[in-house]
Amino acid sequence: MFPKPVAGRWVLAFGLALFQSPAQAQQHIHGHAAPPPAASTLGSVHFPVTCSPDAQVAFDEAMKLQHSFWYEAAGAAFRRVRERDPGCVMALWGEAMALLVNPFTVTTVANLRQGRAVLAEAQQISAKSERERGFITALAELYGNEDPDQHRARLERYEQAMGQLYARFPEDPEVGIHYALALAMAAAPTDKTYARQIKAAEILEREAARQPHHPGVAHYLIHTYDVPALAQRGLPAAERYAHLAADAPHALHMPSHIFTRVGRWEQSIETNHRSAETARARGATFDEIHALDYLLYGYLQTGKTEAARRVLAELPRFTDWQAPAPIFAWALTVMPARYALERGAWAEAAALEPGRQTAPLVVANTHFARALGAARSGRPEAAASDLEALRAASAALQGRDAYWQEQIEILRLAAEGWVAFAQGRQDAALALLQEATLRERRTDKHPITPGPLMPAGEQLAEVLMLMERHAEAQREFLAVQETEPRRFRAVYGAARAAELAGDRDMARKQYLALLDIAGRPDAPKPELEQARTFLAQR
Repeated sequence: MFPKPVAGRWVLAFGLALFQSPAQAQQHIHGHAAPPPAASTLGSVHFPVTCSPDAQVAFDEAMKLQHSFWYEAAGAAFRRVRERDPGCVMALWGEAMALLVNPFTVTTVANLRQGRAVLAEAQQISAKSERERGFITALAELYGNEDPDQHRARLERYEQAMGQLYARFPEDPEVGIHYALALAMAAAPTDKTYARQIKAAEILEREAARQPHHPGVAHYLIHTYDVPALAQRGLPAAERYAHLAADAPHALHMPSHIFTRVGRWEQSIETNHRSAETARARGATFDEIHALDYLLYGYLQTGKTEAARRVLAELPRFTDWQAPAPIFAWALTVMPARYALERGAWAEAAALEPGRQTAPLVVANTHFARALGAARSGRPEAAASDLEALRAASAALQGRDAYWQEQIEILRLAAEGWVAFAQGRQDAALALLQEATLRERRTDKHPITPGPLMPAGEQLAEVLMLMERHAEAQREFLAVQETEPRRFRAVYGAARAAELAGDRDMARKQYLALLDIAGRPDAPKPELEQARTFLAQR
């Protein structure tokens, strides 16, 4: 089982029905998931549709599941709506929504094909109102073809279509909520004006005042604010959402997107622990893996090394799990890599095995960790095959996925920088790591992960420390904290750099912050002892 948060904080009890209905045999991402409990806590939703009264009630219940991205349960619930009213065309729209899985990722080719068929049936039946036709027509843009590489273009068309629907029905709550979701989905990670997020937030905040118990409003506000510049604004939604939809594994996890962004590690640990336990009981495999990734990250930031190790020990249970889309296997490679790198276990990182994963964006995590581990272990020649694997992974995404190709390029540049440093080519190392840092700061992390595997700016600062350029290193460590606040290695690095640069006031401030973040480790940590020793001198 998973390591528990601090005793007495909460007790999680399950009264879960672990059986499956035939409708739930279909599997999208989460595995063979159990249905929600009969009396579940999922918030409050009313989405008017032109269906029978009995079907309307069932549709609202299905939308509660959908708004919390509980896809397999939502798909089954929308099919039950059709059983109550075969002419309820919006139930088909709901089935297609559920087939998107997580709309912040690319769904499978099989789901795209199935969704197109479902929407074709909906268009053949014909909606009974302009509003419902608008929902169906807009969603059809996301299913315009089955090419995963065309996802971005489809997404842009969907956002435009939802914008047109919102212009026709500006006072309709669900139209507004889904338009705001489309804006957040389409927001480019390189747009530092956050124009789409701000527009989405205006719609959602207005709706939050009207419908404080709506799970979708709180959920989508978290996604909207899941960037460093806006994260503080997301705290009210983060604090509210887990309680609104306490039976949905994804809802329990989502607050940690904001808690991670602001460095509230204990709260992130707590909500991800609950999410992982609930997902495991429900058979929601991806939700469990996703929560474990964030959980391990939180433990590592707070000095809970043993707790992180016990999370990692859960991974063999997922050996036979088939991720329907590459990105859903992300955590399976990033967690072992992160566990080694965050602890500075360079030989351990160099010895990581790629495993069964083959997708470029997933295997890049392992190859980066191996290359970095080899270089920092003093064996730069051993990194050659991993550097080549990173180049191949980047080339494989050329013209197909600009975002993930860039993320791999950042990893490649950083790894090559460390190899250059280990070979004594300090100027080349700095140039490579500076380029990696610049490129990383131009973009934002993907929702699939709590943060970069190892921030490029942090790596640049560590190279500067090794070169005894302590004041420059201090500036870089502090810059990392602007986007990755209360991150253990960045805070410790800033403290140590300030100490060696003679800036005792900043060193004291950063060491105090480090003890606040990780003052109760579950295993000895030299960094914390160093902090206490320094502070005792005053």
